[in-house]
Amino acid sequence: MGELLDRWRAAARAAGARSDPDTTRAGEELLARWREPHRHYHTPAHLTAVLDVVDQHADLAARADVVRLAAWFHDAVYDPRAAGDANERDSAALAESVLTRLGVPTPTVAEVRRLVLLTAGHTVAPGDRDGALLCDADLAVLAAPPARYERYAAAIRREYAHVPEPAFRAGRAAVLTGLLALPALFRLPPLASRWEGPARDNVRRELATLTGEPENAG
Repeated sequence: MGELLDRWRAAARAAGARSDPDTTRAGEELLARWREPHRHYHTPAHLTAVLDVVDQHADLAARADVVRLAAWFHDAVYDPRAAGDANERDSAALAESVLTRLGVPTPTVAEVRRLVLLTAGHTVAPGDRDGALLCDADLAVLAAPPARYERYAAAIRREYAHVPEPAFRAGRAAVLTGLLALPALFRLPPLASRWEGPARDNVRRELATLTGEPENAG
């Protein structure tokens, strides 16, 4: 956790936060959220994976420091029982509260909030490089090798262990169908060229498993 906390402090300072114990405490509180026992996929490992993608492709962003902060907050509130986009809205509100308290300039706070809200539907406007990088990083697991993708899907099921199997299958199938309906799962050309095909293959395969229908290669 020490390395993650260092990454938090660096991103917060770059965005204008005060370099004082309050910033460190805020990072520790965020990490505690990411380590909640009901999480199986939305854990520090997912946060690290998102941050790694952002770091690797920081040159594609307008303000990589702001994207990093949005990554820290995008699943900071995660309740599998919450309805609709409540988690994203609550995460955005948390970002606004914490970053304002740390002295981050108001326009930067507003941008972090906007980016966090984008992860509810992963719909990004043309030309929004920062939104594209955050959403592409958040969905990167979809393009993982099949075995890793299956571990991801199994972890999601564990997070929804309270949901009966028929209801889970229907809800998860709706999520996957929505993803496949997006014009593109990935927006930034260097990522889309590598990830779009494998991701759609993975999603179609999981959807076929859930519904009992043959995979549609279209």
